[in-house]
Amino acid sequence: MSISVKFFASLREAVPGAAPRIDHRDGDTVSAVWQRATDGAAMPDHVLCSVNLEHRQPHESVADGDEVAFFPPVTGG
Repeated sequence: MSISVKFFASLREAVPGAAPRIDHRDGDTVSAVWQRATDGAAMPDHVLCSVNLEHRQPHESVADGDEVAFFPPVTGG
């Protein structure tokens, strides 16, 4: 199976050729998904990550069939 990958807001524009799906590999982490989906682009600091709609850290593992999403940092007043 595979992992669904989504990029939101400015991140979608920053990595326009990013893959919407990647093949699952044993030991995949959130940051590994970023690296493989973006063809090795560096993940910006403070990117918010989620796996299946739950907040996750870049070092956390992902499983086959998961949806991994990346969001730019949120600011506001």
